[in-house]
Amino acid sequence: MSKRILVVEDRDDSRTILVAILRRFCGYETIEAANGTEAIEKAVSEQPDLILMDLDLPDISGLDAARAVKKNADTAHIPIIAQTGWSSNHWKAAALSAGIGAFLQKPVSIDLIISTIEKLL
Repeated sequence: MSKRILVVEDRDDSRTILVAILRRFCGYETIEAANGTEAIEKAVSEQPDLILMDLDLPDISGLDAARAVKKNADTAHIPIIAQTGWSSNHWKAAALSAGIGAFLQKPVSIDLIISTIEKLL
């Protein structure tokens, strides 16, 4: 059974490309969410093996969504990778303190995303 990744990205084009790469070239199953609220709901209902989370989301931030996932006993075990355009050490520290396991700054190569996924799975 292949690993399942929840891809949280509000930009449809970015999400579509990332999902296609993860499915076709890496063999992962993917679940999609376009905002933080949907990400939290799908983390609970779908129990993915990993969450790839944009931090700049339209409803609640990816940081708040990650905190909610990590506070829930049913989802706290799910590793989270942040991918974001937010570029300061402040945001990286905030992400790590929210329970995010890796912080990737956009633009990020697909090779780095894949290697980070493999490390956390």
